[in-house]
Amino acid sequence: MILDSNIFFVIILNKSSCGGLLTRLVGILLFDRFKGYCMFNLKDTVMYPGHGVAIIDGAIERVVGEKNLKLFKLKFLFKDTTILLPQENINACSIRELCDKEAIKSVFALFYKPLNKKFEYIDFTPSGWNRRNKEYQLKIQSGKIEDVAYVYRDLMTVAIQKELSFGEKKILQTAEDLLVQEIQVVTGQDSSSVVEQLHSPFKQLLFAQPTIRPLSSTI
Repeated sequence: MILDSNIFFVIILNKSSCGGLLTRLVGILLFDRFKGYCMFNLKDTVMYPGHGVAIIDGAIERVVGEKNLKLFKLKFLFKDTTILLPQENINACSIRELCDKEAIKSVFALFYKPLNKKFEYIDFTPSGWNRRNKEYQLKIQSGKIEDVAYVYRDLMTVAIQKELSFGEKKILQTAEDLLVQEIQVVTGQDSSSVVEQLHSPFKQLLFAQPTIRPLSSTI
């Protein structure tokens, strides 16, 4: 059992350890009893903030001490991980339905939008990075595709100015992975095609404005 930051605990089941855990789980389908507590249905595909696209694969009950815990089982589509979420917290963890194609169009419109000339210069000092890192992490954990797009656009813009630090590269990769997963599932495209589309606006920016040093502050 793992305590997830500030919100709720999850149980991570990897192939190497799931056998022992599953033998201790009460394998009862409880979905009908859960429907009154959340907006999701069994087999819905959802976005788990900061982690990726998953399917609600089942509902089970586990006895902990004298308490019965009702859990949703989320199976990730792009990694070998299953997460068990207490049903009473499902609405508090920002899990959402996948966006529609109009929202994806808006993301790409943002990426192709010219940078605002009234920008603040990027603060590359350690304190500046700490501030940006905190902002990026909050946006990624919000689960909103527009927030993830904000992070992606900013860091791709930074990458035009300088070589990204390890921390910047890690957050950029997380943002790109989340965008690719959702766009891939919603549109039915393969991942390589989606990645190419995500990179394209910034290649154009690189050649069109090689000397700019802005970081957009708004979407």
